[in-house]
Amino acid sequence: MNGSELVLVIGGSSGVGLAVARRCLADGASVVIAGRSPERLDAARTELGDPDQLDAVAVDIGDRDQVAALVEQVGKLRHLVVTAADLPYGPVLTLDEDAIMRGVRSKLLGPLFAIQHAAPRMDAGGSITLTSGIAAYRPIPGGSVAATVNGAIESMVRALALELAPIRVNAVSPGWVDTPIWDQLMSPDVKQQRFTEMGARLPGGRTATPNDIANTIAFLIGDTFTTGTVLHAEGGQLLV
Repeated sequence: MNGSELVLVIGGSSGVGLAVARRCLADGASVVIAGRSPERLDAARTELGDPDQLDAVAVDIGDRDQVAALVEQVGKLRHLVVTAADLPYGPVLTLDEDAIMRGVRSKLLGPLFAIQHAAPRMDAGGSITLTSGIAAYRPIPGGSVAATVNGAIESMVRALALELAPIRVNAVSPGWVDTPIWDQLMSPDVKQQRFTEMGARLPGGRTATPNDIANTIAFLIGDTFTTGTVLHAEGGQLLV
């Protein structure tokens, strides 16, 4: 990666997306981070040191017009990374349509909107990296929407790797990653207990950090031969 390359990270204001932005900046790329919250974007800019090669744009990935305006503002880009997600959890019989569509728009339709607008601005050698997740393989009760959209993302990656070639299209499938989203789902004590228990089950003895997943995404950005692939970065969670 070099300074002439521009990477758009949608979902780049926190968690894995923020770690991806940090990694790309360290590798010499120019980076645009996008997310729904202006406050989190401002905090991300501060955390990243607000270098000259960084910009931040507020956007709701589930809104096609906002995504189109974002890509128009960014202009020509080399790599697109999407880590944004707003997934509802709860018994499928009680999920209302708004909650279901929030998950579908943020994790499936949003990335598709971004690809529709970004791909025409990318040359051969460019890449698109999406995120699926272990829910596609190890679903849990209450996680039906997450399982559904993660599985769909992986099918989309395989199809678009053919349709958009020579632009490369891949996905990363993480397992448990210590990101701020968990703080919204459970108390700190419960979170610590869950992560400790899960880490003890994994071959490596720990769960992932955002930097672990950013390393995987950075590999897919840089590897010019890999396309149509789902790269698992779950620390052996599929084995236990």
